[in-house]
Amino acid sequence: MPSAVIRISGPSAANLVSSVEPEARRDLLRTHTEIRMDGDEAVLTISAADTSAMRAALNSFLECVMVTENIERITKGTQ
Repeated sequence: MPSAVIRISGPSAANLVSSVEPEARRDLLRTHTEIRMDGDEAVLTISAADTSAMRAALNSFLECVMVTENIERITKGTQ
């Protein structure tokens, strides 16, 4: 069973956890995902039934990370 742990630090870590948590709580048929704070880092853990499910989950959650960071930059005016 493939698994991945992604750690994201920085000022947007807490916002990332609150933004992604509803999506991470949804267990899908072939993946299980958790996101939490560990100190000042957001920690995203993904377990998948196979590499295809892992690739899809990683693509989805990394896109969420990018969107969250872009929104934060836009709202703070630091594009």
